[in-house]
Amino acid sequence: MPSYQAPLRDMRFVMDEMLDYPAHYAALSKDDDASPDVVSAILEEGARFAREVLLPINQSGDAEGCRLEDGEVKAPDGFKQAYQQYVEGGWPSLAADPEHGGQGLPHSLAMLLSEMICATNLAWGMYPGLSHGAADALRHHGTDEQKATYLTKLVEGVWTGTMCLTEPHCGTDLGLIKTRAVPAEGDAYAITGTKIFISAGEHDLAENIVHLVLAKLPDAPEGSKGISLFVVPKFMPDAQGNVGERNGVTCGSLEHKMGIHGNATCVMNFDGATGYLVGPPNKGLACMFTMMNAARLGVGIQGLGLIEASFQNSLSYARDRLQMRGLSGKQAPDKPADPIIVHPDVRRMLLTQKAFAEGGRMLVLYAAQMLDIVEHGQPDEEQERAETLLGLLTPIVKAFLTEVGFESTNEGVQIFGGHGFIKEWGMEQLVRDARITRLYEGTTGIQALDLLGRKVLMSQGESLKVFTKEIHKFCKTEADNPALKEFIEPLAKLNAEWGELTMGVGMKAMQDREEVGAASVDYLMYSGYVALAYLFARAAKQASASLEGDDKAFYAAKLNTARFYYQRLLPRTQAHAQMIKAGAQSLMAISSEDFGLGFEI
Repeated sequence: MPSYQAPLRDMRFVMDEMLDYPAHYAALSKDDDASPDVVSAILEEGARFAREVLLPINQSGDAEGCRLEDGEVKAPDGFKQAYQQYVEGGWPSLAADPEHGGQGLPHSLAMLLSEMICATNLAWGMYPGLSHGAADALRHHGTDEQKATYLTKLVEGVWTGTMCLTEPHCGTDLGLIKTRAVPAEGDAYAITGTKIFISAGEHDLAENIVHLVLAKLPDAPEGSKGISLFVVPKFMPDAQGNVGERNGVTCGSLEHKMGIHGNATCVMNFDGATGYLVGPPNKGLACMFTMMNAARLGVGIQGLGLIEASFQNSLSYARDRLQMRGLSGKQAPDKPADPIIVHPDVRRMLLTQKAFAEGGRMLVLYAAQMLDIVEHGQPDEEQERAETLLGLLTPIVKAFLTEVGFESTNEGVQIFGGHGFIKEWGMEQLVRDARITRLYEGTTGIQALDLLGRKVLMSQGESLKVFTKEIHKFCKTEADNPALKEFIEPLAKLNAEWGELTMGVGMKAMQDREEVGAASVDYLMYSGYVALAYLFARAAKQASASLEGDDKAFYAAKLNTARFYYQRLLPRTQAHAQMIKAGAQSLMAISSEDFGLGFEI
């Protein structure tokens, strides 16, 4: 069975030393709810729960999968018991509003717990995962009655939540949905339609499931402007707010999937199910984005967790597996061969995993600070800036970390060699689980269009400037620091190039809008690499200043990882830059009909 130890030392480095989370938390809260002692206790206990409760049922849950019996879904053995422990431990309420039974702690703490969960049992983590987003959507857009009925139950974890968007004939293009909402008795609506790919749509972990469903009213405008949002519970709450009669929503079937077998991915049928409008009519997509943005950050954290899990197990294997002798001579003369960690190519793969794990963690925690300020800060220029940065970073966190997450888990299989292809070691499961993260909650292509099209170009580049100005200021401040020269000079050049590439795409797009789509994915990947470069430079500054302390080996390793990133991974930006500059012509020159020349379809 794979092993896992939460990287608490690295988490604390990023939080306490690099991003100064103690001051950040002190500025958010007037009490000691997020004091260093409290934070430390939460991380330690979260690590224990992930390692001792979730990890042991990860492989077995993958092998067993879910079962649909008489319309009811049974989760794999141990999943329900783990969820009960999760609820009893108060984990679902960690960052929720105290007004609805939450603990009111910063979202960043909950995101650290999410990383541990995703690293040890991604499929299980998806059951409570969407509940936070459902609660946020209702908190922001629900009526007082809806909040009273659903929020406390969702916050406690007694009920779980889903979001139901996709339909058999449409994915991202939600303007094509066919699910209908017809006015019924009082303020109720009868919801009829079919939704697919609904994670945790039906299960036996919680006593009720609260579905947030996109549907169209009878007089709705065409397209996405005619979408409304409805809350549709599996069981109707009774007068006391407890589980009552069964609603007209059922699981029609379970999807047969490549990975995440322990999570029930459902086809959900709504047969005149009773639902209630959330937010204004025909404004459902805007309301749902509250939930979708939270989910996108969550999926980025899934990528991070899988990178860390793959790295830890790859490292352990590489230290033990004997294969050949080192190219410069025997490294373990007392053994018949050297451990494979001595070989440069194995080190390349391990360091790629390590760099993406540590860099991804910095990116998530940097974005998490922005989320904390948006949710808990006072309305001012700092909150406005944080909101802009969070909007810019969300598609990068989601898409970049899942792209490099898939790469990193594949490298894990490669390090294990033939054993990586064998189920017992657990490495191939990480690859299968990682593959879906590049798809759901908006594919990489969709996130790229959101970043370049909506966030950057539609703001005339102003949202990007908020971030590039911060990087420029850092580079200017550290320009004369000899310890950082190897990082500052390339970072400053890339930061300037980032703006030039943006302007170039924007100018081309004025003549041909296809240029945005042609450049978008490379632009997102370029953005991700530069964002991590900035954060690694900050980490290098902290590490270089701490080399004379008691933990010299940790800081030296941090510096070496930063150098590897700059020398071996950051050059990928130049390939992406060249592809951005190449434009749309070669992509669009071949007609749809001519794609298949040479064979018959």
